[in-house]
Amino acid sequence: MENEKKTYYITTPIYYPSGKWHLGHSYTTVCCDALARYKRMRGFDVFYLTGTDEHGQKIEKRSAEAGVTPKAFVDELVGEIKELWKLLDISYDKFIRTTDGYHVKAVQKIFKQLYEQGDIYKSHYKGKYCTPCESFWTESQLVDGKCPDCGREVVDAEEESYFFRLSKYQDRIKELLTTTDFLEPASRVNEMVNNFLKEGLTDLAVSRTAFKWGIPVEFDPGHVVYVWIDALSNYITALGYGSDDDSLYKKYWPADLHMVGKEIVRFHTIIWPAILMALGLPLPKKVYGHGWLLLGGDKMSKSKGNVVDPFVLVGRYGVDAIRYYILREIPFGSDGVYTDEAFITRFNQDLCNDLGNLTRRTLAMARQYFGGKVNDGGEKGEFDDEFIAEINALDERLDAEIEKLNLSKALETIFAVIDKANKYIDNTRPWVLAKNEADKPRLMAVIYNLLEAIRVCVTALMPFLTRTPSLIFDGLGIEKPEYFDGNMTYGTVKSYETKETGILFPRLDVEKELKELKKIADAENAKKEVKPEVKKEDVKKEEPKKPEVKTENAENDGYVTADEFFKTKLVVGEVLACEKVEKADRLLKSTVKIGDEVRTIVSGIAKFYTPEEMVGKRVVVVSNLAPRKIRGIESRGMLLCAVSGEGDDEKLCLVRPEKDMDGGGEVC
Repeated sequence: MENEKKTYYITTPIYYPSGKWHLGHSYTTVCCDALARYKRMRGFDVFYLTGTDEHGQKIEKRSAEAGVTPKAFVDELVGEIKELWKLLDISYDKFIRTTDGYHVKAVQKIFKQLYEQGDIYKSHYKGKYCTPCESFWTESQLVDGKCPDCGREVVDAEEESYFFRLSKYQDRIKELLTTTDFLEPASRVNEMVNNFLKEGLTDLAVSRTAFKWGIPVEFDPGHVVYVWIDALSNYITALGYGSDDDSLYKKYWPADLHMVGKEIVRFHTIIWPAILMALGLPLPKKVYGHGWLLLGGDKMSKSKGNVVDPFVLVGRYGVDAIRYYILREIPFGSDGVYTDEAFITRFNQDLCNDLGNLTRRTLAMARQYFGGKVNDGGEKGEFDDEFIAEINALDERLDAEIEKLNLSKALETIFAVIDKANKYIDNTRPWVLAKNEADKPRLMAVIYNLLEAIRVCVTALMPFLTRTPSLIFDGLGIEKPEYFDGNMTYGTVKSYETKETGILFPRLDVEKELKELKKIADAENAKKEVKPEVKKEDVKKEEPKKPEVKTENAENDGYVTADEFFKTKLVVGEVLACEKVEKADRLLKSTVKIGDEVRTIVSGIAKFYTPEEMVGKRVVVVSNLAPRKIRGIESRGMLLCAVSGEGDDEKLCLVRPEKDMDGGGEVC
């Protein structure tokens, strides 16, 4: 059966690891994740690719400033983005790094093939170069003399370079963009034609000599392969193209969807197709150039410092709230604006009032009126036919929106049924029916209809929300489905034995939350303030240290003073996520929320606790311990434990607060 499945290959752009990861990165990745999960639930054999673009002058420069090798520099940042994807429940099938050995070899083969067949030639480049964007521009492409992508200064650059004959593919690229639906939305097509194709394509510099951090040109080691061929080729090298095993390439290529931000549409719809044409390979079926996630009317950007930390939001509100806002609030294809107020409003209205309230009310009535046991043997009545028709129509409506990549509209269709379910409660008034024993059959039908509506809607929500559906299915007393097929129709489940779920989404105090988020943002901005430079002549000569005062028997008694002890800061934290450290039997890597801060802590406790047991635990953390690298992971703190015995008799337990405490509470 597995071989009969239709394939679906979806990709994010590969991200450039040059600084702090933010909500803008999460936007593209969460959207792709929702689509990948949706297709899996439709029965597709899905391959979901993401990764990092790790070469280039900017990284070479940043690593030198940090006093580390470029590889060490990117390793740390890649570790952070993988941690973020885990926190957001990103279900990628492969994470590619352009420093991966198989990718390096494949890119060298591609470059050599293009050179040998005459699509690459050697010459000299002279023009304008933007270092942050790592892009060359002609004078006519500049905007007010600055980079048209980022608006920053450009510099004159001249160097020997290999060139790709992009101009050779001008007509074929124009035909591709203007006569097919290769690129969406349609507005992006006009941008490509008017801004790049109208003037005529010029040949593209595809190697550099000004820096060394890149893939060496195999037959000319003084050159490194530039970003166009290096980064863009990841979509096929990740599948094994250019290796001894290209079975995944044969299975999944061409890609069904390249999802990219609008600022890199040019690379994916002009340069990448031309490279594939030159290689004689099939083109991706579609490139979708979505808008930007804006903050305060400006693009969210590491370099501009106007970013929202997803670790903070997930730690405070949960992963489903963040995923929902990203997918629901922003009309796909257009620019979207993030504000704390809009986020909290969406949380309260949709998740708390609509979904949360519907689930809580229905499960409570099922327990109150029928002891939680509800079946389809009730009595039909007014409002039922219309309500059931809406439930049954959801499957087709949802699929129609997804096929158009209208993720926000898809969620809107689901919540339209949730809204109708809440109105159905008001119309049928089950609390009135409950007063009369003769109305019990009708009451049974009403509660059953509501449970079926919840089941179908929550099934539809599974690609978008990753944690809440499990809780609701548990409350319904049924197994979470694997596929849509057979689970999106009213009447599929004939009986329920429900139980309490607890509060799914607690209502937020808008004013309080806005103050807290502002406090967090202010604290983060304060860290970025540049300290005044201290001149050498202003530094006072260090005073000689006074002799240490010791207690009477302090030399060898093993005691520490009270002052020494109180230097250790112990705080309460909550474990948000946990996983085993690869090739380390004793180590667990925990993501711990301490107040408004989220940290990674590595602990040698895998013998005593599983990752699943750790999630949700409140722990005591030594928070002012100096960070240290353990198996390449920066650990920022220590989990406080008690241990007794040795060897097989060794026992260990986490030191935990006796009562629930807010994360960040100090132990004294």
